[in-house]
Amino acid sequence: MTDPEKFLHAGRRVIIEEADALQKLADQLSIGFAEATALIINAKGRIIVSGMGKSGHIARKIAATLASTGTPAHFVHPAEASHGDLGMITPTDVVIAISNSGEVPELANLVAYTRRFGIPLIGITSRTGSSLATQSDIVLKLPELGEACGAGVVPTTSTTMTLALGDALAIALMEHRDFTPENFRKFHPGGKLGARLSKVGDLMHRGDAVPLVHQDTPMGDTLLTISQKGFGVVGVLNDERHLIGVITDGDLRRHMDGLLDLSAGQTMTANPQTIGPEALAEEAIAAMSGHITCLFVTASEGDADVVGILHIHDCLRAGVI
Repeated sequence: MTDPEKFLHAGRRVIIEEADALQKLADQLSIGFAEATALIINAKGRIIVSGMGKSGHIARKIAATLASTGTPAHFVHPAEASHGDLGMITPTDVVIAISNSGEVPELANLVAYTRRFGIPLIGITSRTGSSLATQSDIVLKLPELGEACGAGVVPTTSTTMTLALGDALAIALMEHRDFTPENFRKFHPGGKLGARLSKVGDLMHRGDAVPLVHQDTPMGDTLLTISQKGFGVVGVLNDERHLIGVITDGDLRRHMDGLLDLSAGQTMTANPQTIGPEALAEEAIAAMSGHITCLFVTASEGDADVVGILHIHDCLRAGVI
């Protein structure tokens, strides 16, 4: 029989130990972190991140996070580096080498290459006297703590701290560059996150697809436009072709008696809610509260020139919702 409480105890113990390790890492973060950040900011080339084994997996993630947040970076496998991939590293790059012990043989040739060609090297390790630490221009030291496995052989606490340190570097660089969600979307257009960062202008309908009528248009013709365009609404324009109102199903029901004797201007709801093409699609979803299913898109905030229309189904298809 398995013991659920035993499993829960082990799980909680590991999480608590790793959380404590992260606190110790934060407490001992030194000026070296600021120096490493400045070195990366001033790099003319890319950031090369390397590590072996579990550190290699963490290095890949750090490189991916840096790249997606505006810092050109990629992972170089230390073993492959010794068989030709050193050519991927240029004198304008900055190398981040990761090894908890600081004595991984596979990193030796990569470290030697950076020393030979004067390539800045940032070492992440827990041992200040290690080969990696003594060779690095800047050392980001991890607290010397046991692994959460208890036996000290499974990289757990050390990899968690390294991952957090990489995230800290990436976010510090983001904040320095005033990196925005719009910037992030350029590097991350796919998936749910990319969809959430889509702009209204990317999803809206334009041109003849937009249902628009003049305020003097008879309701008989207005109903035809609503039916033909398929959005269930129509925008109402004045003589300057500025949006002054919108007609929805609700307006039709309210004016059912004698509807065909009215004009679009007599039936519309004035001052409709609009949105700009540069707004995030997520903002449009927030604006479509209650029974609103469509938003007319105007050239800019406070402008009445219609440039498109966005339906909630467009956001659904794009995966925003």
